[in-house]
Amino acid sequence: MPADVKNRGESGSEASFGFARVSENARQGLVNEVFSKVAGRYDLMNDLMSGGLHRLWKADLITALSPPKSGAPFALIDVAGGTGDVATRFLDATGPGGTATICDISKEMMDEGKTRAEGCSIGPERLTFVQGNAENLPFESQRFEAYTIAFGIRNVTHIDAALAQAYRVLKPGGRFLCLEFSNVEMPLLDRLYDAYSFNAIPALGRLVAGDGESYRYLVESIRRFPNQERFAQMIRDAGFERVRYRNLTGGIAAIHSGWRL
Repeated sequence: MPADVKNRGESGSEASFGFARVSENARQGLVNEVFSKVAGRYDLMNDLMSGGLHRLWKADLITALSPPKSGAPFALIDVAGGTGDVATRFLDATGPGGTATICDISKEMMDEGKTRAEGCSIGPERLTFVQGNAENLPFESQRFEAYTIAFGIRNVTHIDAALAQAYRVLKPGGRFLCLEFSNVEMPLLDRLYDAYSFNAIPALGRLVAGDGESYRYLVESIRRFPNQERFAQMIRDAGFERVRYRNLTGGIAAIHSGWRL
């Protein structure tokens, strides 16, 4: 089992914030500020930015997880899943023994998720919310059958620390699944996607959410994220086995999976 990774970097170390370089100590606060600003319009903006494709991608994520429909206990942790989009899909797909824990560093995002859960009449016995950092999850080891993270891991300062934590909280035989924007691998589509991302998405952010700069950061963070092969190797380095990935929509997004065996 790989050693836990904590407290990486010294006070003078730098990390990427989009295309900018900032102090490691300052980065998490800047990311938190982005999501506190966009929380109320986050799902609407996802619809507009992806043309609704993010809903199909999340459905693919739950299909890949294939949670049991029996009454057998099956505990999911959904990290950076504040609005509850993935967790509620999981609860709809699994049997009565399925439970989900959303762990997100953003209170504002989780407030949106709690409102959604109340509207769907999902009780706390099946869905719980815990504020916490992906790099230092506030849960005991080997607690969950599955770990999901959708469009969240690129916002983590130390991805290796988050992956180590994912490994730690999974039971032996547990499944890791990550849905994230990735590297477009289709000629022409990559240029069209770049033009759309850097021009249309910040403009939509200004129009719909009143905040173009936050969405410029989100676009830039996608470009800074490791490509499919590099990220797959990071997952292996964390201790996971049978690591695979599947491109979605030409590589605009990808689902990475691995097992703690």
